[in-house]
Amino acid sequence: MSKHIFITGGVVSSLGKGLTSASIGLMLERRGLSVSMQKFDPYINVDPGTMSPFQHGEVYVLDDGTETDLDLGHYERFTHARLTRNSNFTTGKIYQSVIHKERRGDYLGRTVQVIPHITDEIKEAILAGALDGGAPGAGGREVDVAITEIGGTVGDIESLPFLEAIRQFALEKPRGDCLFVHLTLLPYLKASGELKTKPTQQSVGKLREIGIQPDVLICRTEKPMTEDMAKKISLFCNVRREAVIEERDVDFSIYQVPVMLVEAGLDRIVARHLSLPADAPTNLSDWEAMVAEVKSAKRRVEIAIVGKYIELHDAYKSIYESLAHAAIANHAKVVLRKVRAEDVLAQGLGVLEGADGVLIPGGFGERGLEGKIAAIRWAREQRVPFFGICLGLQCAVIEFARNVLGLADAHTEEYTRETPHPVIHLLPTQQDVSDKGGTMRLGAYGCRLVEGSLAHKLYGASTISERHRHRYEVNNAYRERFRAAGFVASGINPELDVVEIMELERHPFFVGVQYHPEFKSSPLQPHPIFRGFVAAALGSRARAGKPDMLPMEPVPMEAVPMETEA
Repeated sequence: MSKHIFITGGVVSSLGKGLTSASIGLMLERRGLSVSMQKFDPYINVDPGTMSPFQHGEVYVLDDGTETDLDLGHYERFTHARLTRNSNFTTGKIYQSVIHKERRGDYLGRTVQVIPHITDEIKEAILAGALDGGAPGAGGREVDVAITEIGGTVGDIESLPFLEAIRQFALEKPRGDCLFVHLTLLPYLKASGELKTKPTQQSVGKLREIGIQPDVLICRTEKPMTEDMAKKISLFCNVRREAVIEERDVDFSIYQVPVMLVEAGLDRIVARHLSLPADAPTNLSDWEAMVAEVKSAKRRVEIAIVGKYIELHDAYKSIYESLAHAAIANHAKVVLRKVRAEDVLAQGLGVLEGADGVLIPGGFGERGLEGKIAAIRWAREQRVPFFGICLGLQCAVIEFARNVLGLADAHTEEYTRETPHPVIHLLPTQQDVSDKGGTMRLGAYGCRLVEGSLAHKLYGASTISERHRHRYEVNNAYRERFRAAGFVASGINPELDVVEIMELERHPFFVGVQYHPEFKSSPLQPHPIFRGFVAAALGSRARAGKPDMLPMEPVPMEAVPMETEA
């Protein structure tokens, strides 16, 4: 029977519950235990697929096609947990299920209420999320420890049903089978030069009013927490002193967090409370070596990200992390130059000058499209390494068609139905589908690589599987014309016969992919295309005679939140 850890947050949002949850999952795996990871989000959207990246951050996609919260990216980058549609539930998804049951007649004769019907549905979701690789009755195996993160902040009205549900869940389980971890903030007042514990006390008080007594308090702080302060928090929050854990703002990498928590003894506290093997070591040697590599890297490489949602860091969270992973593998650090796609046209190509590589991420909507196309032309003609993802590939196809093939009016049917050269189009089987969601390719699809291509060399395999989130495809009617001009389809989905990868011959690095490789990268296993792209950018920098050292982009922890709540 699975043990359960529930992680809540207080005082303010964006404290880093996602990273903390992922770090706990990592440390338990390194003690030889299997874990599942799950998040409950309090918003009413059924999933984040229709939400603006400006507000919510990126939409993270799983193998099964589920569109989820970005925190699930942290879970997969830190752990080997198998995430499925049962790994992310929203208020909308819970209520949708309950209303469907009510309409079906499951509750005939009863008044449907938050308690017990909504809370029972949440408890069923907790159990479904605790299975490794399947739903109840579908062959799923219970993991040793199921970790569930509750989105939002204690005190928010939206989170109350989830908090009530986990209170009930723990009451129904044997004593010692559930652990409550509460992440809170110790704000530093510069005027008085001291940390304040009152917000933490009040946050725990709110939690206790609901009926939940936290077993562990993890205190986010920018300054060291004194022993007296820890004892005070312990006394007023009714948490044992050893379970008051400091989680200080990291110096240079979010991947320091699990090492910091293990050093604070959190792994032993969790094992002891849940009656898990207490003597098993938490082996983080490879993780610590990776963190040391991040710290010691001297070389710098500057990558221009030309995107639509540049203003919010979390909008391209997985891309930024994947670049960091690739830099670690290349013994370097990435300096991000964030360029608004509109600025490429408004301010000129000077916004790209000096960049060692250009990356065009995915996105929806026409705004900024021509700026992306102009940036791609610059990278192609200046022989600067280029990497296009999803819409980035489609923009590269449009640019090449216009400026190399001479098809001046080439465009995508997504925005211009009247174009005489629809180099990007809907598949014929999608044309008559009225529901736009029905035309989306979501989740994992296979890809066959052309032997001898750059993609084949980077992957070191003939067939791969990658995650998708898009609607329009490269038009096969133009594939031969592209090939003849040196822009080759090096990856094809064999079932649909659609282009997955295109690469430009006789260029240092010019690759576009239809899928989202950033969803399958981790710090210890960087994605091969990201790794190759950063290596090419480093080579380009060396050939240009640029110095190895660059000033790092000054991004304080406050400006790059550990997570983003909707």
